[in-house]
Amino acid sequence: MTVPLSLKELSAREIARIEWNENVADTDDVAETLSAFANDWANLGGGYVVCGAKEEKDEHGFQRVVLTGLTANRLKEVEGKVLTACRDRVSPSIAPSVEELPSDSPDRRVLGFVISATRHRHLFRRQGSAGKCFVRIGRETREARNGIMLQLMVRKGDVDEWDRRECKTATVDDLDLLALRVILQELKLYDPEIGVDQYLSDTKALHWMVPSLCFREPLTGILRPRNFAMLLFGKDVQRHIPGAYALFSIYRGKDRAEVPYSERNELGGTLIDQVGRLRKLLSEQVTVAMDKANLQSLNTQKYPLLALHEAMINALAHRNYEVRDPTRITCFADRIEMVSPGSLPLGVELEDFVRGTARPIWRNQSLAWILTKLQFAQNEGQGIQTILRTMESEGCPPPEFKVTANHVVCLLPANVRHRIATSAPSAS
Repeated sequence: MTVPLSLKELSAREIARIEWNENVADTDDVAETLSAFANDWANLGGGYVVCGAKEEKDEHGFQRVVLTGLTANRLKEVEGKVLTACRDRVSPSIAPSVEELPSDSPDRRVLGFVISATRHRHLFRRQGSAGKCFVRIGRETREARNGIMLQLMVRKGDVDEWDRRECKTATVDDLDLLALRVILQELKLYDPEIGVDQYLSDTKALHWMVPSLCFREPLTGILRPRNFAMLLFGKDVQRHIPGAYALFSIYRGKDRAEVPYSERNELGGTLIDQVGRLRKLLSEQVTVAMDKANLQSLNTQKYPLLALHEAMINALAHRNYEVRDPTRITCFADRIEMVSPGSLPLGVELEDFVRGTARPIWRNQSLAWILTKLQFAQNEGQGIQTILRTMESEGCPPPEFKVTANHVVCLLPANVRHRIATSAPSAS
């Protein structure tokens, strides 16, 4: 049972555990501070954020709390926005308890949020920016950096990245051994005298940068494939990883409403299967315009195929597979949009990302390593630079990148000369 808040008792507690916020000019400040209290760097057990209250000094110079309160409408607005941010933009999400308390004015109430320390390290992402980890130091909420971040990670005992975790609903019987053998052959790791059995264990790894394909449960001894193995070699991938599929759509106009019909391809199977089918579908979009009236003019390609392939691989390899949304690739008359579920990985700043200068950070390191070794993708950190360079060399407008808390969108505009050439009236 939750113990009711007492503002009198609360004001007497250690100041490091309390944040007073009078007007709540920015509800993100509240969610950010709550995530810092949940991280519990100072080992205080959590903390409180009280909205509609402020600290000031009395006539003797001592601190006192003034309960200014919030109107009913403002209180509900703040409560809704803060809880939504804690759910959608704190990772892992947090759920603070909420209480309404009396203020110094009968037409206003004080809003209190209470959050306990958790076992996890939480990130908070403001709109349009990368996720960051915050801690409470004294009376201030600060971003955790360098040594503080390292110690917090050690203290929390963070779990592995998603692709390294075991697929809890699958066993080794759910792996396609033929698909595994084909990939091992391409990686030059297959020994016909031994077969694939040595890799169906929790000890043998493909490479020191990649863990074993399987994980053995400590209590049951059941051998389960890790998520990256299931994505690459699974028999029924979507049954175990529901969001691991792609939608490829074609609209002949410039938006969805311009034409009465569209084409849609639903692509399931392993990630290798999806990459192969998407490569073929994208290749069909790389048409070439020729000016028959001027044989000296250069042929114009609508898109550089390398840029399309690299953007597609990025969307698949670096997406958040814990989100059940599919990877979406949509072709319009003047552009191709690729939507990858999940925002940017922690530590990647939006400005550096769109310039192609962000330091290499893999969300799914094991998955990305294998795709790179299979030559499906460029080497580490070169993907965005490759897209920018090839679009420019082909004479296409620069790509556009949009980042939200839920998606990363890569928009690749068509070559303007191609559109002019293909829309020019034919000679009679």
